[in-house]
Amino acid sequence: MTDRYLDYLSREHARLEEEIRLESKRPRPDEVLIARLKKLKLALKDQMQSWASDHASSDRLTA
Repeated sequence: MTDRYLDYLSREHARLEEEIRLESKRPRPDEVLIARLKKLKLALKDQMQSWASDHASSDRLTA
């Protein structure tokens, strides 16, 4: 994964967070949609953490 892909994941994570916030503020929020968005957001966070961990490992190997 490249830094560019990590930037994309970060932007997508922020977009999902905003979408969750907006849906939650509605008078009758769609709880199923919110749960789905939260799962997607968590999956993105896991991917970012995995990338950071892999990147840190490769940095230690080359140092």
